[in-house]
Amino acid sequence: QVQLVESGGGSVQPGGSLRLSCAASGIFGINVMAWYRQAPGKERELVAVSSSRDNTNYADSVKGRFTLSRDNAKNTVYLQMNSLKTEDTAVYYCKVGPVWGQGTQVTVSS
Repeated sequence: QVQLVESGGGSVQPGGSLRLSCAASGIFGINVMAWYRQAPGKERELVAVSSSRDNTNYADSVKGRFTLSRDNAKNTVYLQMNSLKTEDTAVYYCKVGPVWGQGTQVTVSS
């Protein structure tokens, strides 16, 4: 059974940092690993995506602040988020291949 387990969300003040993790099990030959987010009242949007050839792309709104990394041996993808802004507040979802994680809340507030 394919399963994704996310962790690392929470509350932080503007300018702070958080690191999200997403561990995949029961899935093999993983190619694309990605992070999405959905803020209240808004559509889900792509934050960062990495192919198996280590080609990572970021949304303009997070470039220079967020970094996606992956450990293929552990089937785990990470999202390091620095210089967080209030507008980064959202539920963050990982996606590995066709499978979605359960989401983790990130709240940036003073």
